[in-house]
Amino acid sequence: MLAWVQVPLWQWVLFITCILFFLALDLGVFHRRAHVVGFREALAWTSVWVSLSLLFGFIIAPRMVEGWTQRETLEYLTGYLVELSLSMDNVFVIAMIFGYFRVPAQYQHRVLFWGILGALVMRGLMIAAGTALVQRFMWTLYVFGAFLVVTGIKMLFSREEGVHPERNPVIRAAQRIFPVSPNFEGQRFFTRLNGRRAITPLMLVLLMVETTDLIFAVDSIPAIFGITKNPFIVFTSNVFAILGLRSLYFVLANLIACFRYLKTGLSVVLMFIGVKMLLDPHGHPPRWWQFEMPTTVALIVVASIIVSSIMASLLHSCWERRKACPAPPPDASASNPTVGSPPT
Repeated sequence: MLAWVQVPLWQWVLFITCILFFLALDLGVFHRRAHVVGFREALAWTSVWVSLSLLFGFIIAPRMVEGWTQRETLEYLTGYLVELSLSMDNVFVIAMIFGYFRVPAQYQHRVLFWGILGALVMRGLMIAAGTALVQRFMWTLYVFGAFLVVTGIKMLFSREEGVHPERNPVIRAAQRIFPVSPNFEGQRFFTRLNGRRAITPLMLVLLMVETTDLIFAVDSIPAIFGITKNPFIVFTSNVFAILGLRSLYFVLANLIACFRYLKTGLSVVLMFIGVKMLLDPHGHPPRWWQFEMPTTVALIVVASIIVSSIMASLLHSCWERRKACPAPPPDASASNPTVGSPPT
C-alpha cells in the first residue's frame, strides 16, 4: 500500500477554488481587452507564477496539509521543476502553431488561457486515473518507467516536424461538423457563416493547442509519478507549471533559436526518471538490482541536466553570432606606414 500524506477533501476544494479565482481574475480583469503581451509584462507574470509556486511549496502547503514534511516539499519542488521543464518544449510547439495559422499577437493570450484551462481539466482526469491505476496495480509504475525510457530515446533521435493540422483527427472532425470562416473574427471562436453556426480559425488553433498538450501530458504525467506517488503533489505541481505556461510562452517565443539543446536535455530527463522508476522497489522488498533514490539526488540531477542544456544552448548561440559577425577590415594606415603620412 502506498504511503502518503492524506489531504482532506476540503483542502482539494480550497486549492481548486483559489486556482479558478486566479484564472477569472486574469481573464476578467488583467486581460479583459485583447492586447499584445510584451516581454516585460510576460516576465512580470512569469515571476508572479513562479513566486506563487514556491510560496505554496515552502510555506502554504507545510502549514495547510497535516503531516507535510521536508520530504514532501522536495518532491513538490522536483515535480514542479520537471513539469515546468517539459512545458518549455510545449512552448516551442505552440509558437509553431501560432506561426502556421498566423494568429495575431493580440489574440494569442486568449487562446492560451482557454487552452490551459482545458489542459488543467484533462491533466486532472489523467492524474486521477493514474493514481487509481497505481494504487490497484503497483506494477504499472514499471510500465511507466519503460515508457519514459523509450520516449526519451525517441525524442533524442527524432527530427523536428512542422505543424500538420490535416493529420489531427480532432481538427478533421471539427471541420466535418462546422464550416470554418475564412478570416479571424476578433477573439471569437464561433461565428455565423451563410446563416449557419461556424467556427473561426482561432477555434482551430485552440483545438491544436489542446491536442498538443494532451500529447505532452502522456509524457509528463508518468514522469511526475516517477518523483512522487502523492496525488496532491502530482496535481498541484502540474497546476502551477501549467499556469505559468502562458506567460512563459511570451517570454520564450522569440528565443526559440537560443535553446538548441533543450530538447536533448529534456530527453535525458525523461530517460533518467524512467530508469529511476525501474530501479525503485515500489513498496515491495528490493531485489539485488533495486534501490530507492533519495528525492534530493533526483532534484540535483534533474536541475543539473536542465541547467547544462540551457547553458550549452546559450554558449552555442553566442558562438554562432560571433561567427556571423564579419571581422573588421584591417587598419590600412597601420599596415602601410606611408598612408596618411604628411607630405615632405
